[in-house]
Amino acid sequence: MRRRQFITATVLPLAATLPGAARAQSTGAWPARTVRIIVPFGPGSTPDILARLVADRMTQSLGQSFIVENKAGAGGSIGTLAVARAPADGYTIGLSITGPLVNNTILYSKMAYDPFRDLAPVTLAAVQPSVLAVSPSLNVNSVAELMALLRANPGKYNYASLGAGTVAHLAMELIKARSGTYIVHIPYPSSPAAVTSILAGDTQMGTLPPAAVMPQVRAGKLRALAVTTGQRYALLAELPTFREAGIPDVEASAWLGFVVPSGVPAPLVEQLNRELVAALREPEVADKLRAQYMQPMPGTPKEFADFMQAELRRWTPVIQRAGVRLD
Repeated sequence: MRRRQFITATVLPLAATLPGAARAQSTGAWPARTVRIIVPFGPGSTPDILARLVADRMTQSLGQSFIVENKAGAGGSIGTLAVARAPADGYTIGLSITGPLVNNTILYSKMAYDPFRDLAPVTLAAVQPSVLAVSPSLNVNSVAELMALLRANPGKYNYASLGAGTVAHLAMELIKARSGTYIVHIPYPSSPAAVTSILAGDTQMGTLPPAAVMPQVRAGKLRALAVTTGQRYALLAELPTFREAGIPDVEASAWLGFVVPSGVPAPLVEQLNRELVAALREPEVADKLRAQYMQPMPGTPKEFADFMQAELRRWTPVIQRAGVRLD
């Protein structure tokens, strides 16, 4: 299947007197008007944080407003569909994640859009692990203690995810499969909502983005038990991997990437790529992303397309072995 690209942008307005704005108005070059970045998750989510950093930078560098629109729901599929259906003119960019761009093609027999046909990849944006965080009310301090509790109480506890098909969902399904435990899945529209559910006691745990859980861990409101990388993550070096914690083969790094509707002319996709890569490589932007535990990973459209295909090959057997279907 072919992959398409789409781009999302969120930006604050700048004065039309900026040099970039003058150039756009005089030459008719992109961007000549406001560009929107659609984020398929709610405000405060990891994609929202990244989109707003990039949007602000591109507003400054290009002299046009980049605004972020949050269209949450269905694990990111609602907002990603909105990008796929947008005009292919470069004025709608999407910032989406693993599920809506890759995994849902395995999880669902029928989708409202085909990410490989209806979207065009522009650039991978950033990669981050998930952190297994639990409520202190469980009185566990390690993965081993948590697994013992879950085995003694199958089906008693709930875990929060960012929606069906997201890494937050599939990572927990991997943990269940590798550990022989059963926990009830409760999906939420964003990472802040998922974390709130754990704090409120509606759920008791989740493998969630570190930017969402680590502030609560530092405040003593959650406990972080492990990270879903093969080796220790440099930005969270204090946390063990699942292999170190006694559960092998639990690797589930989340990623975010910019896409545009298919049909955007190749020269414009290349221009979008250059501008997005420059924004992501800006030292101030990169430092702020790392402060949120995200590692910037920009590249070419082809590199992102190849990466998505590699993710499809990686997750297909995992999902099939776990027997996860969402129809």
